[in-house]
Amino acid sequence: MRIRVAVADRAQVLFYDAERPESKLRLAGQMTDPEARLRDRDYKSDRPGRVFDHAPGGKRRGAVAHHSTGGERTPSKHEAGVFARRIVDELERAQRQNHFDRLVLMAAPEFLGDLREVMPKSLRQAIALEIDKNLVHEDELAIREHLPADVFVQRL
Repeated sequence: MRIRVAVADRAQVLFYDAERPESKLRLAGQMTDPEARLRDRDYKSDRPGRVFDHAPGGKRRGAVAHHSTGGERTPSKHEAGVFARRIVDELERAQRQNHFDRLVLMAAPEFLGDLREVMPKSLRQAIALEIDKNLVHEDELAIREHLPADVFVQRL
């Protein structure tokens, strides 16, 4: 059973391969997104648009509230989605080339959600385990400790 382990955060992903419960993880590749480390104000964009609430009755000018819009979709969240799409594209390519039978995803909870959002059904069906922890800066041994032996067992 060939297992691909994707250990990711918003800025980096490491791909490991393993074949048996006792085997070491072998680094199969990695990708980085240097823009993921930028702050929202460092992206090439203007401030969010302004919204002017209308006063009741529409007669009093100047007595309106002003506030920003777009707080939900910040540039850094957008960039995380773009990087998640790149990761999924790479996993789809590896799956088409039969590099793995089953997939394990390890990522911080929010980024794991970004990955799920862009993942096609064919790749979701290969997922054997999801671990909602950011382990991208851990060594191979620490990552290996999070893989239970039953991940390597074929389920019917």
